[in-house]
Amino acid sequence: MKILVTISRIIVGLLFIVSGLIKLNDPVGFSFKLEEYFSPGVLNLDFLTPYALAIAIVLVIFETLLGVMLLLGYKPKFTVWSLLLMIVFFTFLTFYSAYFNKVTDCGCFGDAIKLTPWESFSKDVVLLFFILILFFGYKHLKPFPSNKIAHWGSIITLVFCIWFAKHVYSHLPTIDFRPYKIGANIEDGMSIPEDAPKPVFEYAWKFDVNGEEKIITTNGDYPTVDGDFIDVETTEVQKGYEPPIHDYTMERDGVDHTPEIMSWEHVLVVVVRDIQKANENGLSKIKADVDKARQNGYRVIGMSASNEEQLAPYKEKYHLDFDFYFCDLTTLKTIVRSNPGFLELNEGTIVKKLHYNDTEKLFKE
Repeated sequence: MKILVTISRIIVGLLFIVSGLIKLNDPVGFSFKLEEYFSPGVLNLDFLTPYALAIAIVLVIFETLLGVMLLLGYKPKFTVWSLLLMIVFFTFLTFYSAYFNKVTDCGCFGDAIKLTPWESFSKDVVLLFFILILFFGYKHLKPFPSNKIAHWGSIITLVFCIWFAKHVYSHLPTIDFRPYKIGANIEDGMSIPEDAPKPVFEYAWKFDVNGEEKIITTNGDYPTVDGDFIDVETTEVQKGYEPPIHDYTMERDGVDHTPEIMSWEHVLVVVVRDIQKANENGLSKIKADVDKARQNGYRVIGMSASNEEQLAPYKEKYHLDFDFYFCDLTTLKTIVRSNPGFLELNEGTIVKKLHYNDTEKLFKE
């Protein structure tokens, strides 16, 4: 039992630390995932949506701290009970998500490692197995290397996690796992290789044959049946290749200007995903940054999921004298985590990406 507990302690502790730190690197992104779970179509807990960011930060700090406490053997009974309650809850959540196909990516490892719903559930079942070993053998969890070091190690971890969460929230994720990271070319990210796998569909053809209903399944060909066609149901049995960047558009007046803008050099893009929820301090800085960009020879445009009617009063209030192009809200959330945020583009390549708190870095080499 002691050997099993030691093995479980290392596996669970490291997994919780890695998973927690990846999400702690991008708590805003994890809050978007929680909003998805809270939505009416999933758990119907919409009243929690305004608190998604706070819940996300508390959860990832607690997850990371539990991993460290487990490895150090600090307060083993509290640690194991906390791990058990957390994994039971998330096992239920991932099963619900997978079985009812509600959320396609659990967000367990942020954007670093994408898991399908059933992969997420399987991972939680394995973790539950190891945590049950710890639960029944927690008496073998001794402080390592001493109770004093375990105590101070846990406190230092907590302080670091709080500082790091504040840092990445006030700036941007330290490591960017998304397809819109600095150096990425947007057009290249949207391209599909010629040899990319195509989606595979299954067709269930329904016929009336001599008064009886008959179903024939094919992969696309219309079956030869001596009967009257009734209906056909199509099921995707294998997904095709999906480029890392999709649903990206820069529309204005119903026209997609993406190819044109991707050819421009030295472009400053002001990203305001939702003008009504944008940070007022950030909005107040835009005018000065835009003026400086133009003095440095940059074209300036905006991107938003808000419509012209919503944008108009803010453009007047903050003197935003440049054109805004429409883009999908989810895409804008993925591009930059601050609202507003800034991109410097050069022929479609992301040269810089900045939080509104860091705009002084826009024109620094």
